[in-house]
Amino acid sequence: MHWEIRGLEKLSFRERQAVMLKESGRSSEDIAKVLGISGSSVSTMLARAKTKGYQIIGIIQDHELGLNYPLEDDEENEK
Repeated sequence: MHWEIRGLEKLSFRERQAVMLKESGRSSEDIAKVLGISGSSVSTMLARAKTKGYQIIGIIQDHELGLNYPLEDDEENEK
């Protein structure tokens, strides 16, 4: 799976860092340690980022779901 952040241009560099760490499963405490800031600053940063309207989109490829099957269009193109 790969992740896409829509609205990334609306976030500051530090907000992007915090959002990416959060979306990768890190706790606020871990994010604070990684970024060298307080937990309350992390909370503020994530709250501010949410108000800017970013979206995290997870894109799952067919093969990651075990869906390795030919599509009807693909079969017709092979003929």
